[in-house]
Amino acid sequence: MKHLGIGIGWRPEIARAVEGLDGIDWVEAVAENLCPGHLPDSLLRLRERGVTVVPHGVSLGLGGAEPPDAGRLADLAARAEALGSPLVTEHIAFVRAGGALTASPPLEAGHLLPVPRTRDALHVLCENVRIAQDALPVPLALENIAALIDWPDEELTEGQFLAELVERTGVRLLIDVANLHTNRVNRGEDPAKVLDGLPLEAIAYVHVAGGVERDGVWHDTHAHPVPPEVLDVLAELASRVTPPGVLLERDEAFPPAAELAGELDAIRATLRAAEPPRAPSAPMRPGPHGAPADVGRSRERLALAQTALLSSLTAGTPAPAGFDGPRLRVQARALAAKRADVVAKVAPELPGILGEGYREAFASYAKARPMRGGYRQDALDFARFLLDAGRPADAEARRALARWWKERAGARPPGRAARLLRTLTRAA
Repeated sequence: MKHLGIGIGWRPEIARAVEGLDGIDWVEAVAENLCPGHLPDSLLRLRERGVTVVPHGVSLGLGGAEPPDAGRLADLAARAEALGSPLVTEHIAFVRAGGALTASPPLEAGHLLPVPRTRDALHVLCENVRIAQDALPVPLALENIAALIDWPDEELTEGQFLAELVERTGVRLLIDVANLHTNRVNRGEDPAKVLDGLPLEAIAYVHVAGGVERDGVWHDTHAHPVPPEVLDVLAELASRVTPPGVLLERDEAFPPAAELAGELDAIRATLRAAEPPRAPSAPMRPGPHGAPADVGRSRERLALAQTALLSSLTAGTPAPAGFDGPRLRVQARALAAKRADVVAKVAPELPGILGEGYREAFASYAKARPMRGGYRQDALDFARFLLDAGRPADAEARRALARWWKERAGARPPGRAARLLRTLTRAA
């Protein structure tokens, strides 16, 4: 595997700071935020200096029941080729559900959700990974995610699940030590035991990030400094294997460049101080692989389970059997808050128009309205929801919202008469 060294997540908000940091060997950029024909000047300058750029995808949903979308795969491949990247990365997660396999409306999570560690989920994931590998021009590495919730009746440990995935597909692993710490707090999983079960030779690189604990739940925010507990997990990993690369992630509340440099120095110091890699203990071997031939049936069962969970999280339907109800509510609130945050980013005019009432208005909209077409469509649907309800109450703000909607939706916002007619029609 290519030696990457020490890197940092490139984000537009800190592009200049990243360019000025000393000792940066490589950067990682969110793939969906890049256009191959119009790469940011900052990334082009970094590449000219010999800095490696790795595209990091967030929307494939390889852990979902459906096969990966050919268009999304083509986009990811184009970004890898445009950047001259040695590999691309994604997540072991699902991000959407519903659709043809369940004969129900498609649902979008807007977030990475955990895959059940079951034989069905593993069969589907392996098949999806093979499809992705065939479509990509460079090797693929997959990241373990953080989770607030546990699936009931899981059949494999995290280590067993990942080890068998690697054995059956040859995929590389992106190990996020912050996510291992998150799962220790939220799910009681010992990072050392997870590391003991991993095929360490498959590690492509490592993520390090910060978070915060609230009411006994660790939130993987990527908006806080890296805590000592996460560096301890990095040291655990470094005592087992020398990682080809280690990268600092920061996505929100960006600190001054000096603080980013200090966090990178702490990562370097942790790697230097770690015990030399020792011979790993024999990993927990997966059990019998089962019969992966009938992936279609596995897809159907997984689709039903994931749709029930996502519907509960985003549309307020009853919690599926076996899940922790209070923990599901925590996850649902986290999804709604993130959804509001991202809509505010892609449509910053909306918080400007609605002012302090933005979040309350968005919460009332999102309570039983799952996202179905991405965040930009979500912003349009939110505005339409408010206009249909004759909101906001302030006439000037309502006119501003109507103008905003009309400019982007290409249609006339509903007036009072249209709303009344729609109401009467529905009643009839």
